[in-house]
Amino acid sequence: MECGCPMPKPLVVVLTPRTDIRDEIEMTFEDVYDFLSCSTIQDVLEQIDDRRPDLMIVDVCNIAGGGHPEQQFLEAVQTTLPTTSIILLTNENCPEPLERFAVCSSIKQIRDPLNAQSVAEAIRETFQIGEEPTTDEPVDPQQSNDSKEARSLAPSPSISESAVVLNGITRRFETNTVHLKRMLSDLEVAAAHDVTILLIGETGAGKTFLSSLIHEVSPRRNEPFLHVACGALPAELIESELFGHSKGAFTSAHADKEGKFVAAGQGTVLLDEIDVLGPEQQVKLLRVIETGEFEPVGSNQTIRSQARLVVASNLDLQPLVEQGRFRPDLYYRLNMLKFEIPPLRQRKPDIIPLAKIFIEKLARKHDVEISFIEDGLFDALVAYPWPGNVRELENVIQRAVIFCRDGRLTAAQLPSHILSGTAGPTNDPSISLSSGPSGSGSLENQISLTEKDIIEQALFKNNFSRTNTAKELGISRVTLYNKMKKYNMSK
Repeated sequence: MECGCPMPKPLVVVLTPRTDIRDEIEMTFEDVYDFLSCSTIQDVLEQIDDRRPDLMIVDVCNIAGGGHPEQQFLEAVQTTLPTTSIILLTNENCPEPLERFAVCSSIKQIRDPLNAQSVAEAIRETFQIGEEPTTDEPVDPQQSNDSKEARSLAPSPSISESAVVLNGITRRFETNTVHLKRMLSDLEVAAAHDVTILLIGETGAGKTFLSSLIHEVSPRRNEPFLHVACGALPAELIESELFGHSKGAFTSAHADKEGKFVAAGQGTVLLDEIDVLGPEQQVKLLRVIETGEFEPVGSNQTIRSQARLVVASNLDLQPLVEQGRFRPDLYYRLNMLKFEIPPLRQRKPDIIPLAKIFIEKLARKHDVEISFIEDGLFDALVAYPWPGNVRELENVIQRAVIFCRDGRLTAAQLPSHILSGTAGPTNDPSISLSSGPSGSGSLENQISLTEKDIIEQALFKNNFSRTNTAKELGISRVTLYNKMKKYNMSK
């Protein structure tokens, strides 16, 4: 005698104070989905526990204030629950932060006047069903597991349809992260013009990859792309490497040598770790950026570069200017088109898609057959703070693939420090807040971290004026003061 068990219903969280909308939705789908009804964000935080909703319906039609708490909540949901779909219910006067967030993210927006029918249709589209599924048929547990495996191994790119994609000739950059979506769109515009671009990002965040992509989407794509790692060169050889030298310019200069600016022709030169350049080299570089002109070391002949410059650093240049280590005129020249690549820990919606891409690539490289990926592996990857960024993620995936047995990729194949959440060396003090065993990356903690970051940015933008900062955030000065006290922020 065969024994079957019903397949678990998808969980839908409905966050709205309007009982009429909530009741109608639940009555329409009560046999299809499990519902968790909440009237406030705090209710969600208290009731959601460890459950992972398949869908969250968030009603912001009648909220008070400027929409910042709701925006923080939505960003935290996308960060901690990257597989949860979101439907946002708004009115015609939707606060600007929420309007911008809806446009730039993968969530679905429905405007007032609302009715249960329009919301029900959005739910059906989210779950991609033409008619309501039934759940009264018995399901073989093994068949249920097979379905789960099939979903885990669904063809990549594993990025939502609303992701921003920057396509080059040999590579592509995809993201579901709101900030990075806007950056990629702006970067594509800048790449089409003959301008110098500055990329700031931590080691392993993808500066070199993105620089190559800038070259590939630019009109210079058929010309050379040359990468100069300034930090790997002795200080006395950097000028020769960039500008070339004439025979006899120094002891080992036995012949004329052309530098990278000449060798690149009309292509692109990436100057990585530009912060290591000395004052004299910075002066020469500024001249190249402004006029294209330079002289090789030991030569009086002026040469004009036709190459495009992309410069990169893993340090913010402004503190170096304040310390007298970087020329202000060069800083302001570069800062006009500065793009900051967020670290992977701030791109949580991208971690699982990137992991799946690396798994597919590395399984093919090492000739390892993978037929099943355990959800626990993805859980551990999302919880870890990734001080080494995308490069560290790829190396971790490579290790897991190499140790994969029986075609089953599980969390057991991950290094122990990933499972424990113990982060390696980093300059970011926030990692200590998000690292550690499961629980520290909870939805409530993520909202707190996001709120603190938003307040810090607003304070800096307003020269630490609490009056102007409170006005921009749509809160009172007292509320701002209490939040600063809560997060131990300087007064």
